[in-house]
Amino acid sequence: MTRLLIALALFMPFGAPLAEDIVTLPTRGDVTQSYLLSAPETGKSRAVAILFPGGPGKVDVEREAARQFLDRGNFLVRARRIFAASGIAAVVMDAPSDQSSGMDDGYRLGSAHAEDIAKVVADAKTRFPGLPVFLVGTSRGTISAASAGSRLGTAVDGVVLTATLFLASRRQPGLSGFDFSSIPVPLLFVHHVDDGCDYTPHSAAKRLADRYPVVSVSGGLPPQSKPCEAMSAHGFLGREADTVDAIAKWMLKQPYPREIK
Repeated sequence: MTRLLIALALFMPFGAPLAEDIVTLPTRGDVTQSYLLSAPETGKSRAVAILFPGGPGKVDVEREAARQFLDRGNFLVRARRIFAASGIAAVVMDAPSDQSSGMDDGYRLGSAHAEDIAKVVADAKTRFPGLPVFLVGTSRGTISAASAGSRLGTAVDGVVLTATLFLASRRQPGLSGFDFSSIPVPLLFVHHVDDGCDYTPHSAAKRLADRYPVVSVSGGLPPQSKPCEAMSAHGFLGREADTVDAIAKWMLKQPYPREIK
């Protein structure tokens, strides 16, 4: 049975109160999968975005001390309320209970992770019947979104990859060997032109523009972190609202900008 651990009202910078729930689902045997749900007011949701943070993917949504830092880190985590303000119910995925130290690339690419994601997709469809469901990843989270998009097929309505981990590092493959054509649903790439992370070059996204829509983002605030970390162009720092707006419009089949300047 789904376990709702908390429901607290937060004040959104866009004016409307936002209810946030922590949901925990049973998945594989004794394994559980938790997520943080940030949704618009009842009846105002137009789509669902399942958000995959970067790094090890461990948000610790069940720890109150960790929740205090949600607005200061990963792009998708701190932008969840912007999605909600755009009519998109935001599901922030945590690492599953059997990955207490976080997920490596091999796990993100594997069947167990896809099984957990499928449970969350099914739960989202129960909560928001009839609405399209999208997988959205950023940085190392793009591995989860892309792999699950391939494995789940038309169980989801689209995939969005932001600051995609195109290149392998010394120890992990990233999406260096991934076939994006294996994703059978619409696919959108979103990338900052000044992304300074060695493994997520904008040039790699640009090379895919003849096959997939690509939104290129410019500008923002001066970096407050290293190039591969979230408080920089890699995390769309200072451009969060415009970037999410473009993603939301693509999801809702509305005109959206290919360049954000």
